[in-house]
Amino acid sequence: MFEKLRSYLNRQPKISSEYASTIEKLESILEIKIDNPFLFIRALRHRSTLTDNDFGKQESYERLEFLGDAVLDLIVSEIIFDEYPKEDEGFLTKLRAKLVKGDALASYSRQLGLSSIMLVGRRAQGQGIEFSKSALADVFESLIGAIYIDKGYKDAAKFINRVFGQYVDIKEVSQRLDNYKSMLLEYAQARQLHIPYYKVIGESGPAHNKTFRVVAIVDGQERGEGTGKTKKQAEQQAARQTLQKLK
Repeated sequence: MFEKLRSYLNRQPKISSEYASTIEKLESILEIKIDNPFLFIRALRHRSTLTDNDFGKQESYERLEFLGDAVLDLIVSEIIFDEYPKEDEGFLTKLRAKLVKGDALASYSRQLGLSSIMLVGRRAQGQGIEFSKSALADVFESLIGAIYIDKGYKDAAKFINRVFGQYVDIKEVSQRLDNYKSMLLEYAQARQLHIPYYKVIGESGPAHNKTFRVVAIVDGQERGEGTGKTKKQAEQQAARQTLQKLK
């Protein structure tokens, strides 16, 4: 099916000079030779451009984003499946979610410089759409969809592997999966809450075998409590309980 689609799209006329420099820059960013520039222009086109030239709603990047999301999930699944042969499904699912969440995709786009070539409608220019996390994440996925159609799965996988090699420390991300204090900090920062902190509210047992009780305080309120043989263990449990309550 995609071979037929690729063949059809590649028969379209030569791209105008208006977009030639954009395609040239995009080829440099993606490190591929683009066969169908019209497809990639669509992959860069924010929905705000649709009213400029009476484009149909399918002419923005949203359809390609849908496809790119599925392709990205598969490629990342393969990467971490090979990287962690002894880990279970739960670990792999959580790690993949970390690697393909919106904030992560926006970060990849930002580091690739995609905001400089995203196509935004005339009425929306100056509003910072091309710098928003949601738009940056969307355009990253739409470009993966475009690469998949234009060049095939192998080139899409090659691109993702290159991005991860340059901008992602997968091992460091995997080590944060069960770090509830880090997750609570991310949660608070994303919602502009005060940075969480922890307070010991009790100790029991002999000096060589103490148990600590700790409470997590978020935005000035005690949210969760944890116990452990060390303060760090108790803090992790308190952070975990806090996340469960907040979510």
